[in-house]
Amino acid sequence: MTAMVGAQPEASRTALLRRRVKIIVAVTIGYNVIEGIIALIAGAAADSAALIGFGLDSGVEVLSATAVAWQFTRRDPERYEKPVLRVIAFAFFALAAYTIVGSTLSLTGVTTPESSNVGIVLAAVSVVVMPFLSVLERRTGRELGSATVVADSKQTLICSLLSAAVLLGLVANAAFGWTWADALAALVIGAFAIREGIEAWNGDTCATAIGELMEDSSTHDHDHDEESHL
Repeated sequence: MTAMVGAQPEASRTALLRRRVKIIVAVTIGYNVIEGIIALIAGAAADSAALIGFGLDSGVEVLSATAVAWQFTRRDPERYEKPVLRVIAFAFFALAAYTIVGSTLSLTGVTTPESSNVGIVLAAVSVVVMPFLSVLERRTGRELGSATVVADSKQTLICSLLSAAVLLGLVANAAFGWTWADALAALVIGAFAIREGIEAWNGDTCATAIGELMEDSSTHDHDHDEESHL
């Protein structure tokens, strides 16, 4: 009887966390669709590799979040952990490829980025919004013991880092005419994306294996129950 009573809150908490993941993912997808469209239009107008990369990153973020959303519509989400991590890894690599190529074209003078006020405002808003979503999703993923949710939160964090880099690059270009700052911002994010892609591919997402997390959680709950009885 005691075991059954103790198991109920854990099952209820897991269901709550899974619902929270779906909400976070839905908000992330919606925001990034709007952000991506604006960034791509503004980036094309300004011929900005960093701003276009920012828009493409929004598309990568949507892909990553959609993969996680799909996983948590399955009856056994943990079963799809590895393939979803691979999708997220490919998304990171695709983002890295574009930012490196785009920034190289800019640095070699093939393209010359112009200033973009729309891009500056968009990046500034994202610097505030994306870290909040990333932290919330990461905490939820850690408690739930889901490597894919943690990996997706890191993709969101990359988006926030990209927002800051793009913001600095656009401001430097607009204020001082430093066109190279735009390309440098894209290169920095490309390097981050490669590293995170490798980690997602290997399943190293700063969260231990699901089974281990679940076991640790169960052990902690069991120890807590014993302390309560004492």
